Formats: sequence, structure tokens, C-alpha cells
Amino acid sequence: MQTTPLRAASSGSQPHVVVVGAGIVGLSTAWFLQERGVRVSVLDRTGVAAGASWGNAGWISPGMSIPLSEPSVLRYGLKALRDPDSPLFVPVKVERELIGFLLGFARRCTIGQWQKAMQHYIPMNALAIESYELLRAGGVDSPVHDAPLMAAFLEESDREALEREFDLIREAGVALQADRLTGDELRAEVPVLSQRVAAGIAIRGQRYIHPGRFVEALADSVRSRGGEIVLGADVKRLRQGPGGITCELVGREPVRGDAVVLATGAWLPELARQTGVRTLLVGGRGYSFSVATHQPVTGPVYFPVQRVACTPLGERLRVGGTMEFRGPDEPMYPGRVEAIVRTAEPLLDGVDWQDRQETWVGARPVTVDNLPLVGPTEQPGVWVAGGHGMWGITLGPATGRLLAEYVTEGRCPEPLKALDPLR
Repeated sequence: MQTTPLRAASSGSQPHVVVVGAGIVGLSTAWFLQERGVRVSVLDRTGVAAGASWGNAGWISPGMSIPLSEPSVLRYGLKALRDPDSPLFVPVKVERELIGFLLGFARRCTIGQWQKAMQHYIPMNALAIESYELLRAGGVDSPVHDAPLMAAFLEESDREALEREFDLIREAGVALQADRLTGDELRAEVPVLSQRVAAGIAIRGQRYIHPGRFVEALADSVRSRGGEIVLGADVKRLRQGPGGITCELVGREPVRGDAVVLATGAWLPELARQTGVRTLLVGGRGYSFSVATHQPVTGPVYFPVQRVACTPLGERLRVGGTMEFRGPDEPMYPGRVEAIVRTAEPLLDGVDWQDRQETWVGARPVTVDNLPLVGPTEQPGVWVAGGHGMWGITLGPATGRLLAEYVTEGRCPEPLKALDPLR
């Protein structure tokens, strides 16, 4: 899709883009727009990294960034609904929109649909690590750690399901290196694992960050380059006029720009629907907390069967899990945290489970067709960037980089063509 290049639309003055949302996607978009000579203002109704960008696992894992609709997910989901400690939770009273989403998602849980969607992830994944390197080289002062992602299993036979998934990823054209480890070999790398762990897989070529600190550093970099970040700015509607797009705010003066990018995560439909975006998107809420460990953990650990993710962040270990389909603004449900603890406790030794800190819940924006929404809307000058599901940290900087190119050049980069928000 061709659009008017932003430079041509700005009447010779420095173009100004307003980005709504101060998470990894919104701030990456703002940063890469600055690289192209654009003045940016970032608005957020809460704070920097206030949503899913804060409490997630922090994995930059292009080898694992795949559509959620693999057929086994549907079988797992039906089984999990009978387990009160399951990482998947759907409320007993389901709203009509969520019913439509779940039915639409289930229809796409076929190998053919997965393979089709996977082809659109591959070019985005190829840019993931390089985009982080550009941010770091450009002054974002927060480390990106190079470490394999260690998958751990209580039974050797459990490893086969993940290996079948890896076969599908390789058949799709991804050069994924994953090495089998015995339980003892895995514990030599990750001593915190319990003696019950019998087998593992080391997934090479991945990275991880402290997500909250990295996004804060990204915000600092945007500010240092002349960008404005306005917190407590709740956008209630967009208004188009001869001078550009005006963001009308609740209880504050409006903010105008030559263009607006909506990057509000699980809240994206609130404004995007006004601009013609109809693809179903819901919030899949994840929970996490940090615990003290008696010995250091050197890299991410994943328990695929239990759907528990662990990441070393400083001197503590973040433990997270759950896909909970509740509204993004609903309160935290402590029972979901206790379920993660009951699941994770037998898997890890030397962990102080009573010393839980930074307990968090955040909503990941999940689309019904498993693809992000990135590109222009029906309203000229209004763009969206979101719907990355569990892969916002992995794909956020690549998304911002490509969208900045699209906005300023007026030509759609090849990786974004399938991500058209008006599809």
C-alpha cells in the first residue's frame, strides 16, 4: 500500500509524529522515527513500560517467535480448561467478543494456517536482534545479554513435542540450532534446576533483557534526542483537520501531529476501531514475580509442559506464566500467582518462594489470526502498531524500525505487507 511520505506532507517543516503508547513498540517507533529526522511526542495514560513491556520474561527469541495457532495448542487448551492450576484461564462468564475471538482462533489451529502465518514471522524475526543492536549503538544504555534459552523437562519423552515444533520451524525455513542435553548436563549449566529434571534442550542464538529497565533506557534515549514523553495523557479520540491529527486528551490540552501512531497494546481497539481496524484483538494476561535464589542463574529457563518462564534479572529470578483472558484493566487475581508457585516449586531448588517481590499482571495483545497489526488505517495520517501477542519484546524494535520507514517513505516494507491492519 502506498501512502503520502510524511516529509512531503509536512510543508517543508520538520514533521511531527505523535505516538500513543510508551511500551517497547511505541518507543521503538518513536526512536526510529527520530533516526529519520522526525520530531516525536509520546503519550501514555499511565507510564513508561506500564503494560506488558514491564513484567514479561524479557526474551529476544527469534527462534521461538512463532504463531500461537499450532494444532497442539488447541488440544492443550481443551485439556487445560479442566485443570484449576492450568496456565490457560478463560472466565466462566465469557463476553460475546471473547467467544468470537476463541472460535476464530480455534479455526486457525491447523498446520496449513500455522505454516501460512509462519512465513510472515520469518522476515520480522530476521530483523529482531539486529534492531536491538541498532538501538544499543544509538545510545540506549541497557544491556542485551547473549545466552541460550534452556528448555527443561521432567520426562525425556516430554522433549519430543518441542522437538516436533522445532522441525516445523526448520521446515518453514528457519535455521534453528537446538541441542539435546541430559538432566545432569542441564543442571551443570543451570544448577538451580531440581533433581527431578530429566532432560533439556539448549536453544542457541537467543538474547534476553531486563524489560522494564531496557524500555526505561529507550525512553531516556528518546528524550535525550529531543523527543517529548507525556505521561498521564489519556487519549479519548482522534480528530483530523487541515493542520494534521489532533489527539484529544481527558482533562488536558490536546496534542497535534502530522501523523499519529497507535501503539497501545491490549487497549489498541479503543482507538483503532475508530479508524477502521476490525481484526479481533484481546488481552491475554500474563503474571510474574521475582524470587531470591541461593545461587546465580546465568540465562533464561523455560518449562514448556508447565508453561513457566524464568529469567535472571539482576540478583533475582523472574518467574512467570499464564494466559488469562480477562479485561486488561481488571484487578490481579492472587490465585493465578499461587498456581504458578505450585507448578514451579518442584522444578527449582534453592529458591526462596516466600520472598516474592514485584508481583505483576499485564495484558499481551493477541490477534485472532496470530499476526500483528502494523501499518496505515482508513483515517489518513493514523497508523497502528500492535498485536504481537507474546512476542512484543522480540519484535518491538523491528516493528518500530519498519514502521518508521513506511511512515517517512510512503512505501510498505516487504515484511509489513501481510500485517496490514485493514486486512
